[in-house]
Amino acid sequence: MTQRLRLNKNADRRLKAGHLWIYSNEVDIKETPLKNFAAGEPALVEASNGKTLGVAYINPHSLICGRVMSRDPEMRLDRSLFVHRFNQALALRERLFDKPFYRLIHGEGDLLPGLVIDRFGDVLVVQLNTAGMQALAEDIVDALEKVVKPNAIVFRNDTGGRRQEGLEAHVEVVKGTLPDEVLLEENGVTFAVPVLNGQKTGWFYDHRVNRAWLNSQVAGKRVLDVFSYVGGWGVQAAASGASEVLCVDASASALDQVARNAELNGVQEQVAVAEGDAFEALAALKADGEQFDVVILDPPAFIKKRKDIPNGERAYARLNREAMRLLGRDGLLLSASCSMHLAPERLVDVVRGAVRHQDRHGQVIFQGHQGPDHPVHPAIPETSYLKALGVRVFRD
Repeated sequence: MTQRLRLNKNADRRLKAGHLWIYSNEVDIKETPLKNFAAGEPALVEASNGKTLGVAYINPHSLICGRVMSRDPEMRLDRSLFVHRFNQALALRERLFDKPFYRLIHGEGDLLPGLVIDRFGDVLVVQLNTAGMQALAEDIVDALEKVVKPNAIVFRNDTGGRRQEGLEAHVEVVKGTLPDEVLLEENGVTFAVPVLNGQKTGWFYDHRVNRAWLNSQVAGKRVLDVFSYVGGWGVQAAASGASEVLCVDASASALDQVARNAELNGVQEQVAVAEGDAFEALAALKADGEQFDVVILDPPAFIKKRKDIPNGERAYARLNREAMRLLGRDGLLLSASCSMHLAPERLVDVVRGAVRHQDRHGQVIFQGHQGPDHPVHPAIPETSYLKALGVRVFRD
């Protein structure tokens, strides 16, 4: 018998508007105590008047204590639901892309809160970020085998979100055998991806469209790629005709992968790497009198929580100022942020402040967003997180 979770009066408004999250302070704990639920347990969610709103899975230990999986109270959280949702998601990706390299499942954006799956051809990398998804792991694998029929499935269960859900971190190949090198193609460029030990799933598909735009701007240019990771921006720039690319990252293993990816595309002569802290590297390049036509800033999230906003905004401001000092008289800055808590207009403010600090002029000529395989749920602002600005920076 499925337990019921009753909400406080008026706490159903967000759900009725389409949102999928239930906060612990919205639950009528006199009527339905949260302590009666096991982590990951399914529940019928009902309004304060007893009207059923749908099926969610519950984690009594989390601030977001419930995530709605279906509006249909008869829906069971099992393999058949995943088969249905995976087919819906796959249909969209096959409409968008002609090759099997994309984010297949983007959590709430694909009505599967807590689940992320990236596809690298016949290899799927899965992140189970919540107790509810962890409880359904076997059904997820079975459904993927039915819908996608991959050669290998990897669980990258080492995200920060899992710690908040009280889950252990582990990385394992749960089906099949990984090839020696997992490859993907993006914007016509081939990459080898460290799916077992790289960042997140090993790759960031969300910037695909933004990289495609930048690729059209770099022919014959000298390019600096800061926070380069495995060279998503820099190697594509070289493959698109950049005369010289310098990739800077704090991770030696990521830079080894940059070199490998440059080699895969025959651009190893154009691509150099430098290991180090981004801020220190920018200062050192300035001290050495270096100058670039294009600088790419794609940092990790400086703002992870709302309370980080002031410090995070200062870090973005400093980073953009330091980067602009390395641009020539008429340069191009690509400034990105994956911090959901940094509003798009605030990134424009950061760039404007940095431009004025250098006593230059700025023109925003491109405003980018996450790619369409990272669909935004219109009721959940948190699913829209990525920003990218292409800014011409010049002197009179």
